[in-house]
Amino acid sequence: MNIQKMMKQAQQMQTKMAQVQEDLKNEVVDVSAGGGAVKVSITGDLQVNSITVDPSLLDSDEAEMVQDILTAAMNEAIRSAQQLASVKMGEVTGGMNIPGLM
Repeated sequence: MNIQKMMKQAQQMQTKMAQVQEDLKNEVVDVSAGGGAVKVSITGDLQVNSITVDPSLLDSDEAEMVQDILTAAMNEAIRSAQQLASVKMGEVTGGMNIPGLM
């Protein structure tokens, strides 16, 4: 394999990775926690679209429980969005582990 061909392949991969990163902005991951009491919608580039809290939680005196459920929902949303990004990038890189990519 010559250097020119390798450079062309690297450039094509870079272009595809940039497109995947752009596409991730339009991918949405929806998760819930606390038996559906808290729902989080987040994009593939980790932008939170919405957080929905069941009104019954807001009427309770259990602020600590609500905080714990919100934290769990956010962490699950972030994990799911990162997994989505990893899968999409893996499709471009053919499973190669490129440091600093994800």
